[in-house]
Parts: sequence; structure tokens; C-alpha cells
Amino acid sequence: MLKTQRFYILPYFIWLFLFVIAPLALIIYQSFFDMSGVFTFKNYQTYFTSGKYLMMTLNSIWYACLVTLFTLVISYPTAYFLTKLKYKDLWLLFIILPTWINLLLKAYAFIGIFGIDGSMNHFLAFFGLGPTQILFTDTSFLVVASYIEIPFMIMPIYNALEEIDSSLISASRDLGADSYQTFIHVIFPLSLNGVKSGVQAVFIPSLSLFMLTRLIGGNRVITLGTAIEQHFLITQNWGMGSTIGVILILAMFVVMLLTQEKKKGG
Repeated sequence: MLKTQRFYILPYFIWLFLFVIAPLALIIYQSFFDMSGVFTFKNYQTYFTSGKYLMMTLNSIWYACLVTLFTLVISYPTAYFLTKLKYKDLWLLFIILPTWINLLLKAYAFIGIFGIDGSMNHFLAFFGLGPTQILFTDTSFLVVASYIEIPFMIMPIYNALEEIDSSLISASRDLGADSYQTFIHVIFPLSLNGVKSGVQAVFIPSLSLFMLTRLIGGNRVITLGTAIEQHFLITQNWGMGSTIGVILILAMFVVMLLTQEKKKGG
């Protein structure tokens, strides 16, 4: 029996090594070499002493925080409302369906919507507001990024709300708490693990967005993901690109540690 279990777990370890451990090791290894292939710590020195890279880091964190905040504000009420619906599985399917569409296709769809001749400007023209430059702005980037990430925030919050024991809510009402007090002192605290999981699922990918910054933000939004793309594909400075990648990976680990689920003692 033990040999059979080891046999079935072997493909998992092979996959883990080839697609997680090996790429991470290669990125870390490459970050210690310059464009000439010479071992150096200069890439890390450049990153931490350059105002340009530090500003990109702050921009990445800022935009990731905004996207996470907007998705949370929209997703929590949506998830809470979903738990009250009769055909909740059907509505969940409608929320999940957009995630099946390729990200690039969704980006081009929004280019058509926000463009000068797009449907949004036609709608504004109906009210006499005239054509407005919506595309290639910070606002358009935040709207599209939030739209794409919303399902990944809704699902963990919805699951957390569904797992709450209804008897706890009934007990709160029996003890004289109104709906607001029940939500603040019972429902919301018990759903925090779902919120934390949603923050992880949204904030971490938002740190390294680069396709949307180019197609929707028009390179007005500069993040570390954009810098990595530039170094690997244009300047061919793989060492610097790998260094920024290592910084992003460390930042993601920090976020995961800060938002991890706390285990109950006992």
C-alpha cells in the first residue's frame, strides 16, 4: 500500500520540480549575473539604489492595493447577496464564466469599449458630453484590472460566508442583536479568512500585471511587471529582469504570510 501511494505521488513531485522549483532556482541564479555573464551583486545594488526601480515598486504596490480595494468593496456585498439567492449555483456560474475567456481577448474588448469611437464614448455623446479620452488612463487600467480580478475575490468570500453556521446567526438574533450588529460581530469576523484568501488571489497577481499596463494603460501605468518584460524582451538584460522577479517573489511571500489563515489553538 505504501509503495502504491509513493508511486501515485511521484508525478506530483516531478511536476513541482519542473514547473516550480527549477524555474525559481533559474531566476535566482540568473539574478547574480550581468549581461556579460559575469557573477555580480550589482543587479541588487542597482535595484535598491535606483530611484527609478523604487518608484516602480511603489507604483506596483499602490496599483495592486487599489485594485484589491475596489474588488473587495464590490465583491463582499456581491458574495453576501449570493448566499441569500435561491439559484446561487447558477449565479456563481455567471460570475465564473468570464474567467474562461482569454485575458488578451478581454483586454481587446475593453479597448473597443473605451476607445474614442467606442461604445462608452457613444453613450456619453448621447448626453452631450462628447468624445473623451478614456483609454490609456489610470482609471481605465483600474476598471479593467478590477473587472478581471473580481471573480477571484468573490469565490473565497462566498465560500467563507457559506460555511458560517446559521445557528450562530440565530443565536445572535435571539440575544437581541439587530442585523447590523450581527453582521459586524458575527458574520464579518467569521468570513475574514475568505477575505484574506481573496486578497491573496487578487493582490499578488496585481503586483506583476504587464499586459494590461500596455494595452489598457498605454504604458502610463508602469509597474515591476512592465520592467521585467522590458528587460527580458527588449534590453535583453536577463540578470536585472531576474532580480526584479526575485523581489516580486519575496513580496508575494510577505503578502502570503501577512494574510495567512491563523490556526486556532487547542
